[in-house]
Amino acid sequence: MLERERLIEIVVAVAAVALMLGAMVWIGTTHGGEGGALTDEGGEMLVGAIVGFILLLTLVGIGLAFALNDPPEADDADARSAT
Repeated sequence: MLERERLIEIVVAVAAVALMLGAMVWIGTTHGGEGGALTDEGGEMLVGAIVGFILLLTLVGIGLAFALNDPPEADDADARSAT
């Protein structure tokens, strides 16, 4: 069985990819021109979706790094100086 942290990472990654694929399909169906080509507006929206996907995954990665990592333990020197 996979560890809890690994399962969380997998679910979040799959959800982000599903969101991206849904956005791409929506853009393609609503802004598709003749012959299946995207209109100018659809192309701009697709580029925006790709940039948004990159930013989303960056933020998700940073969030998971903070949420799933244990806080660092205080060194003995830090513990002695705090008293």
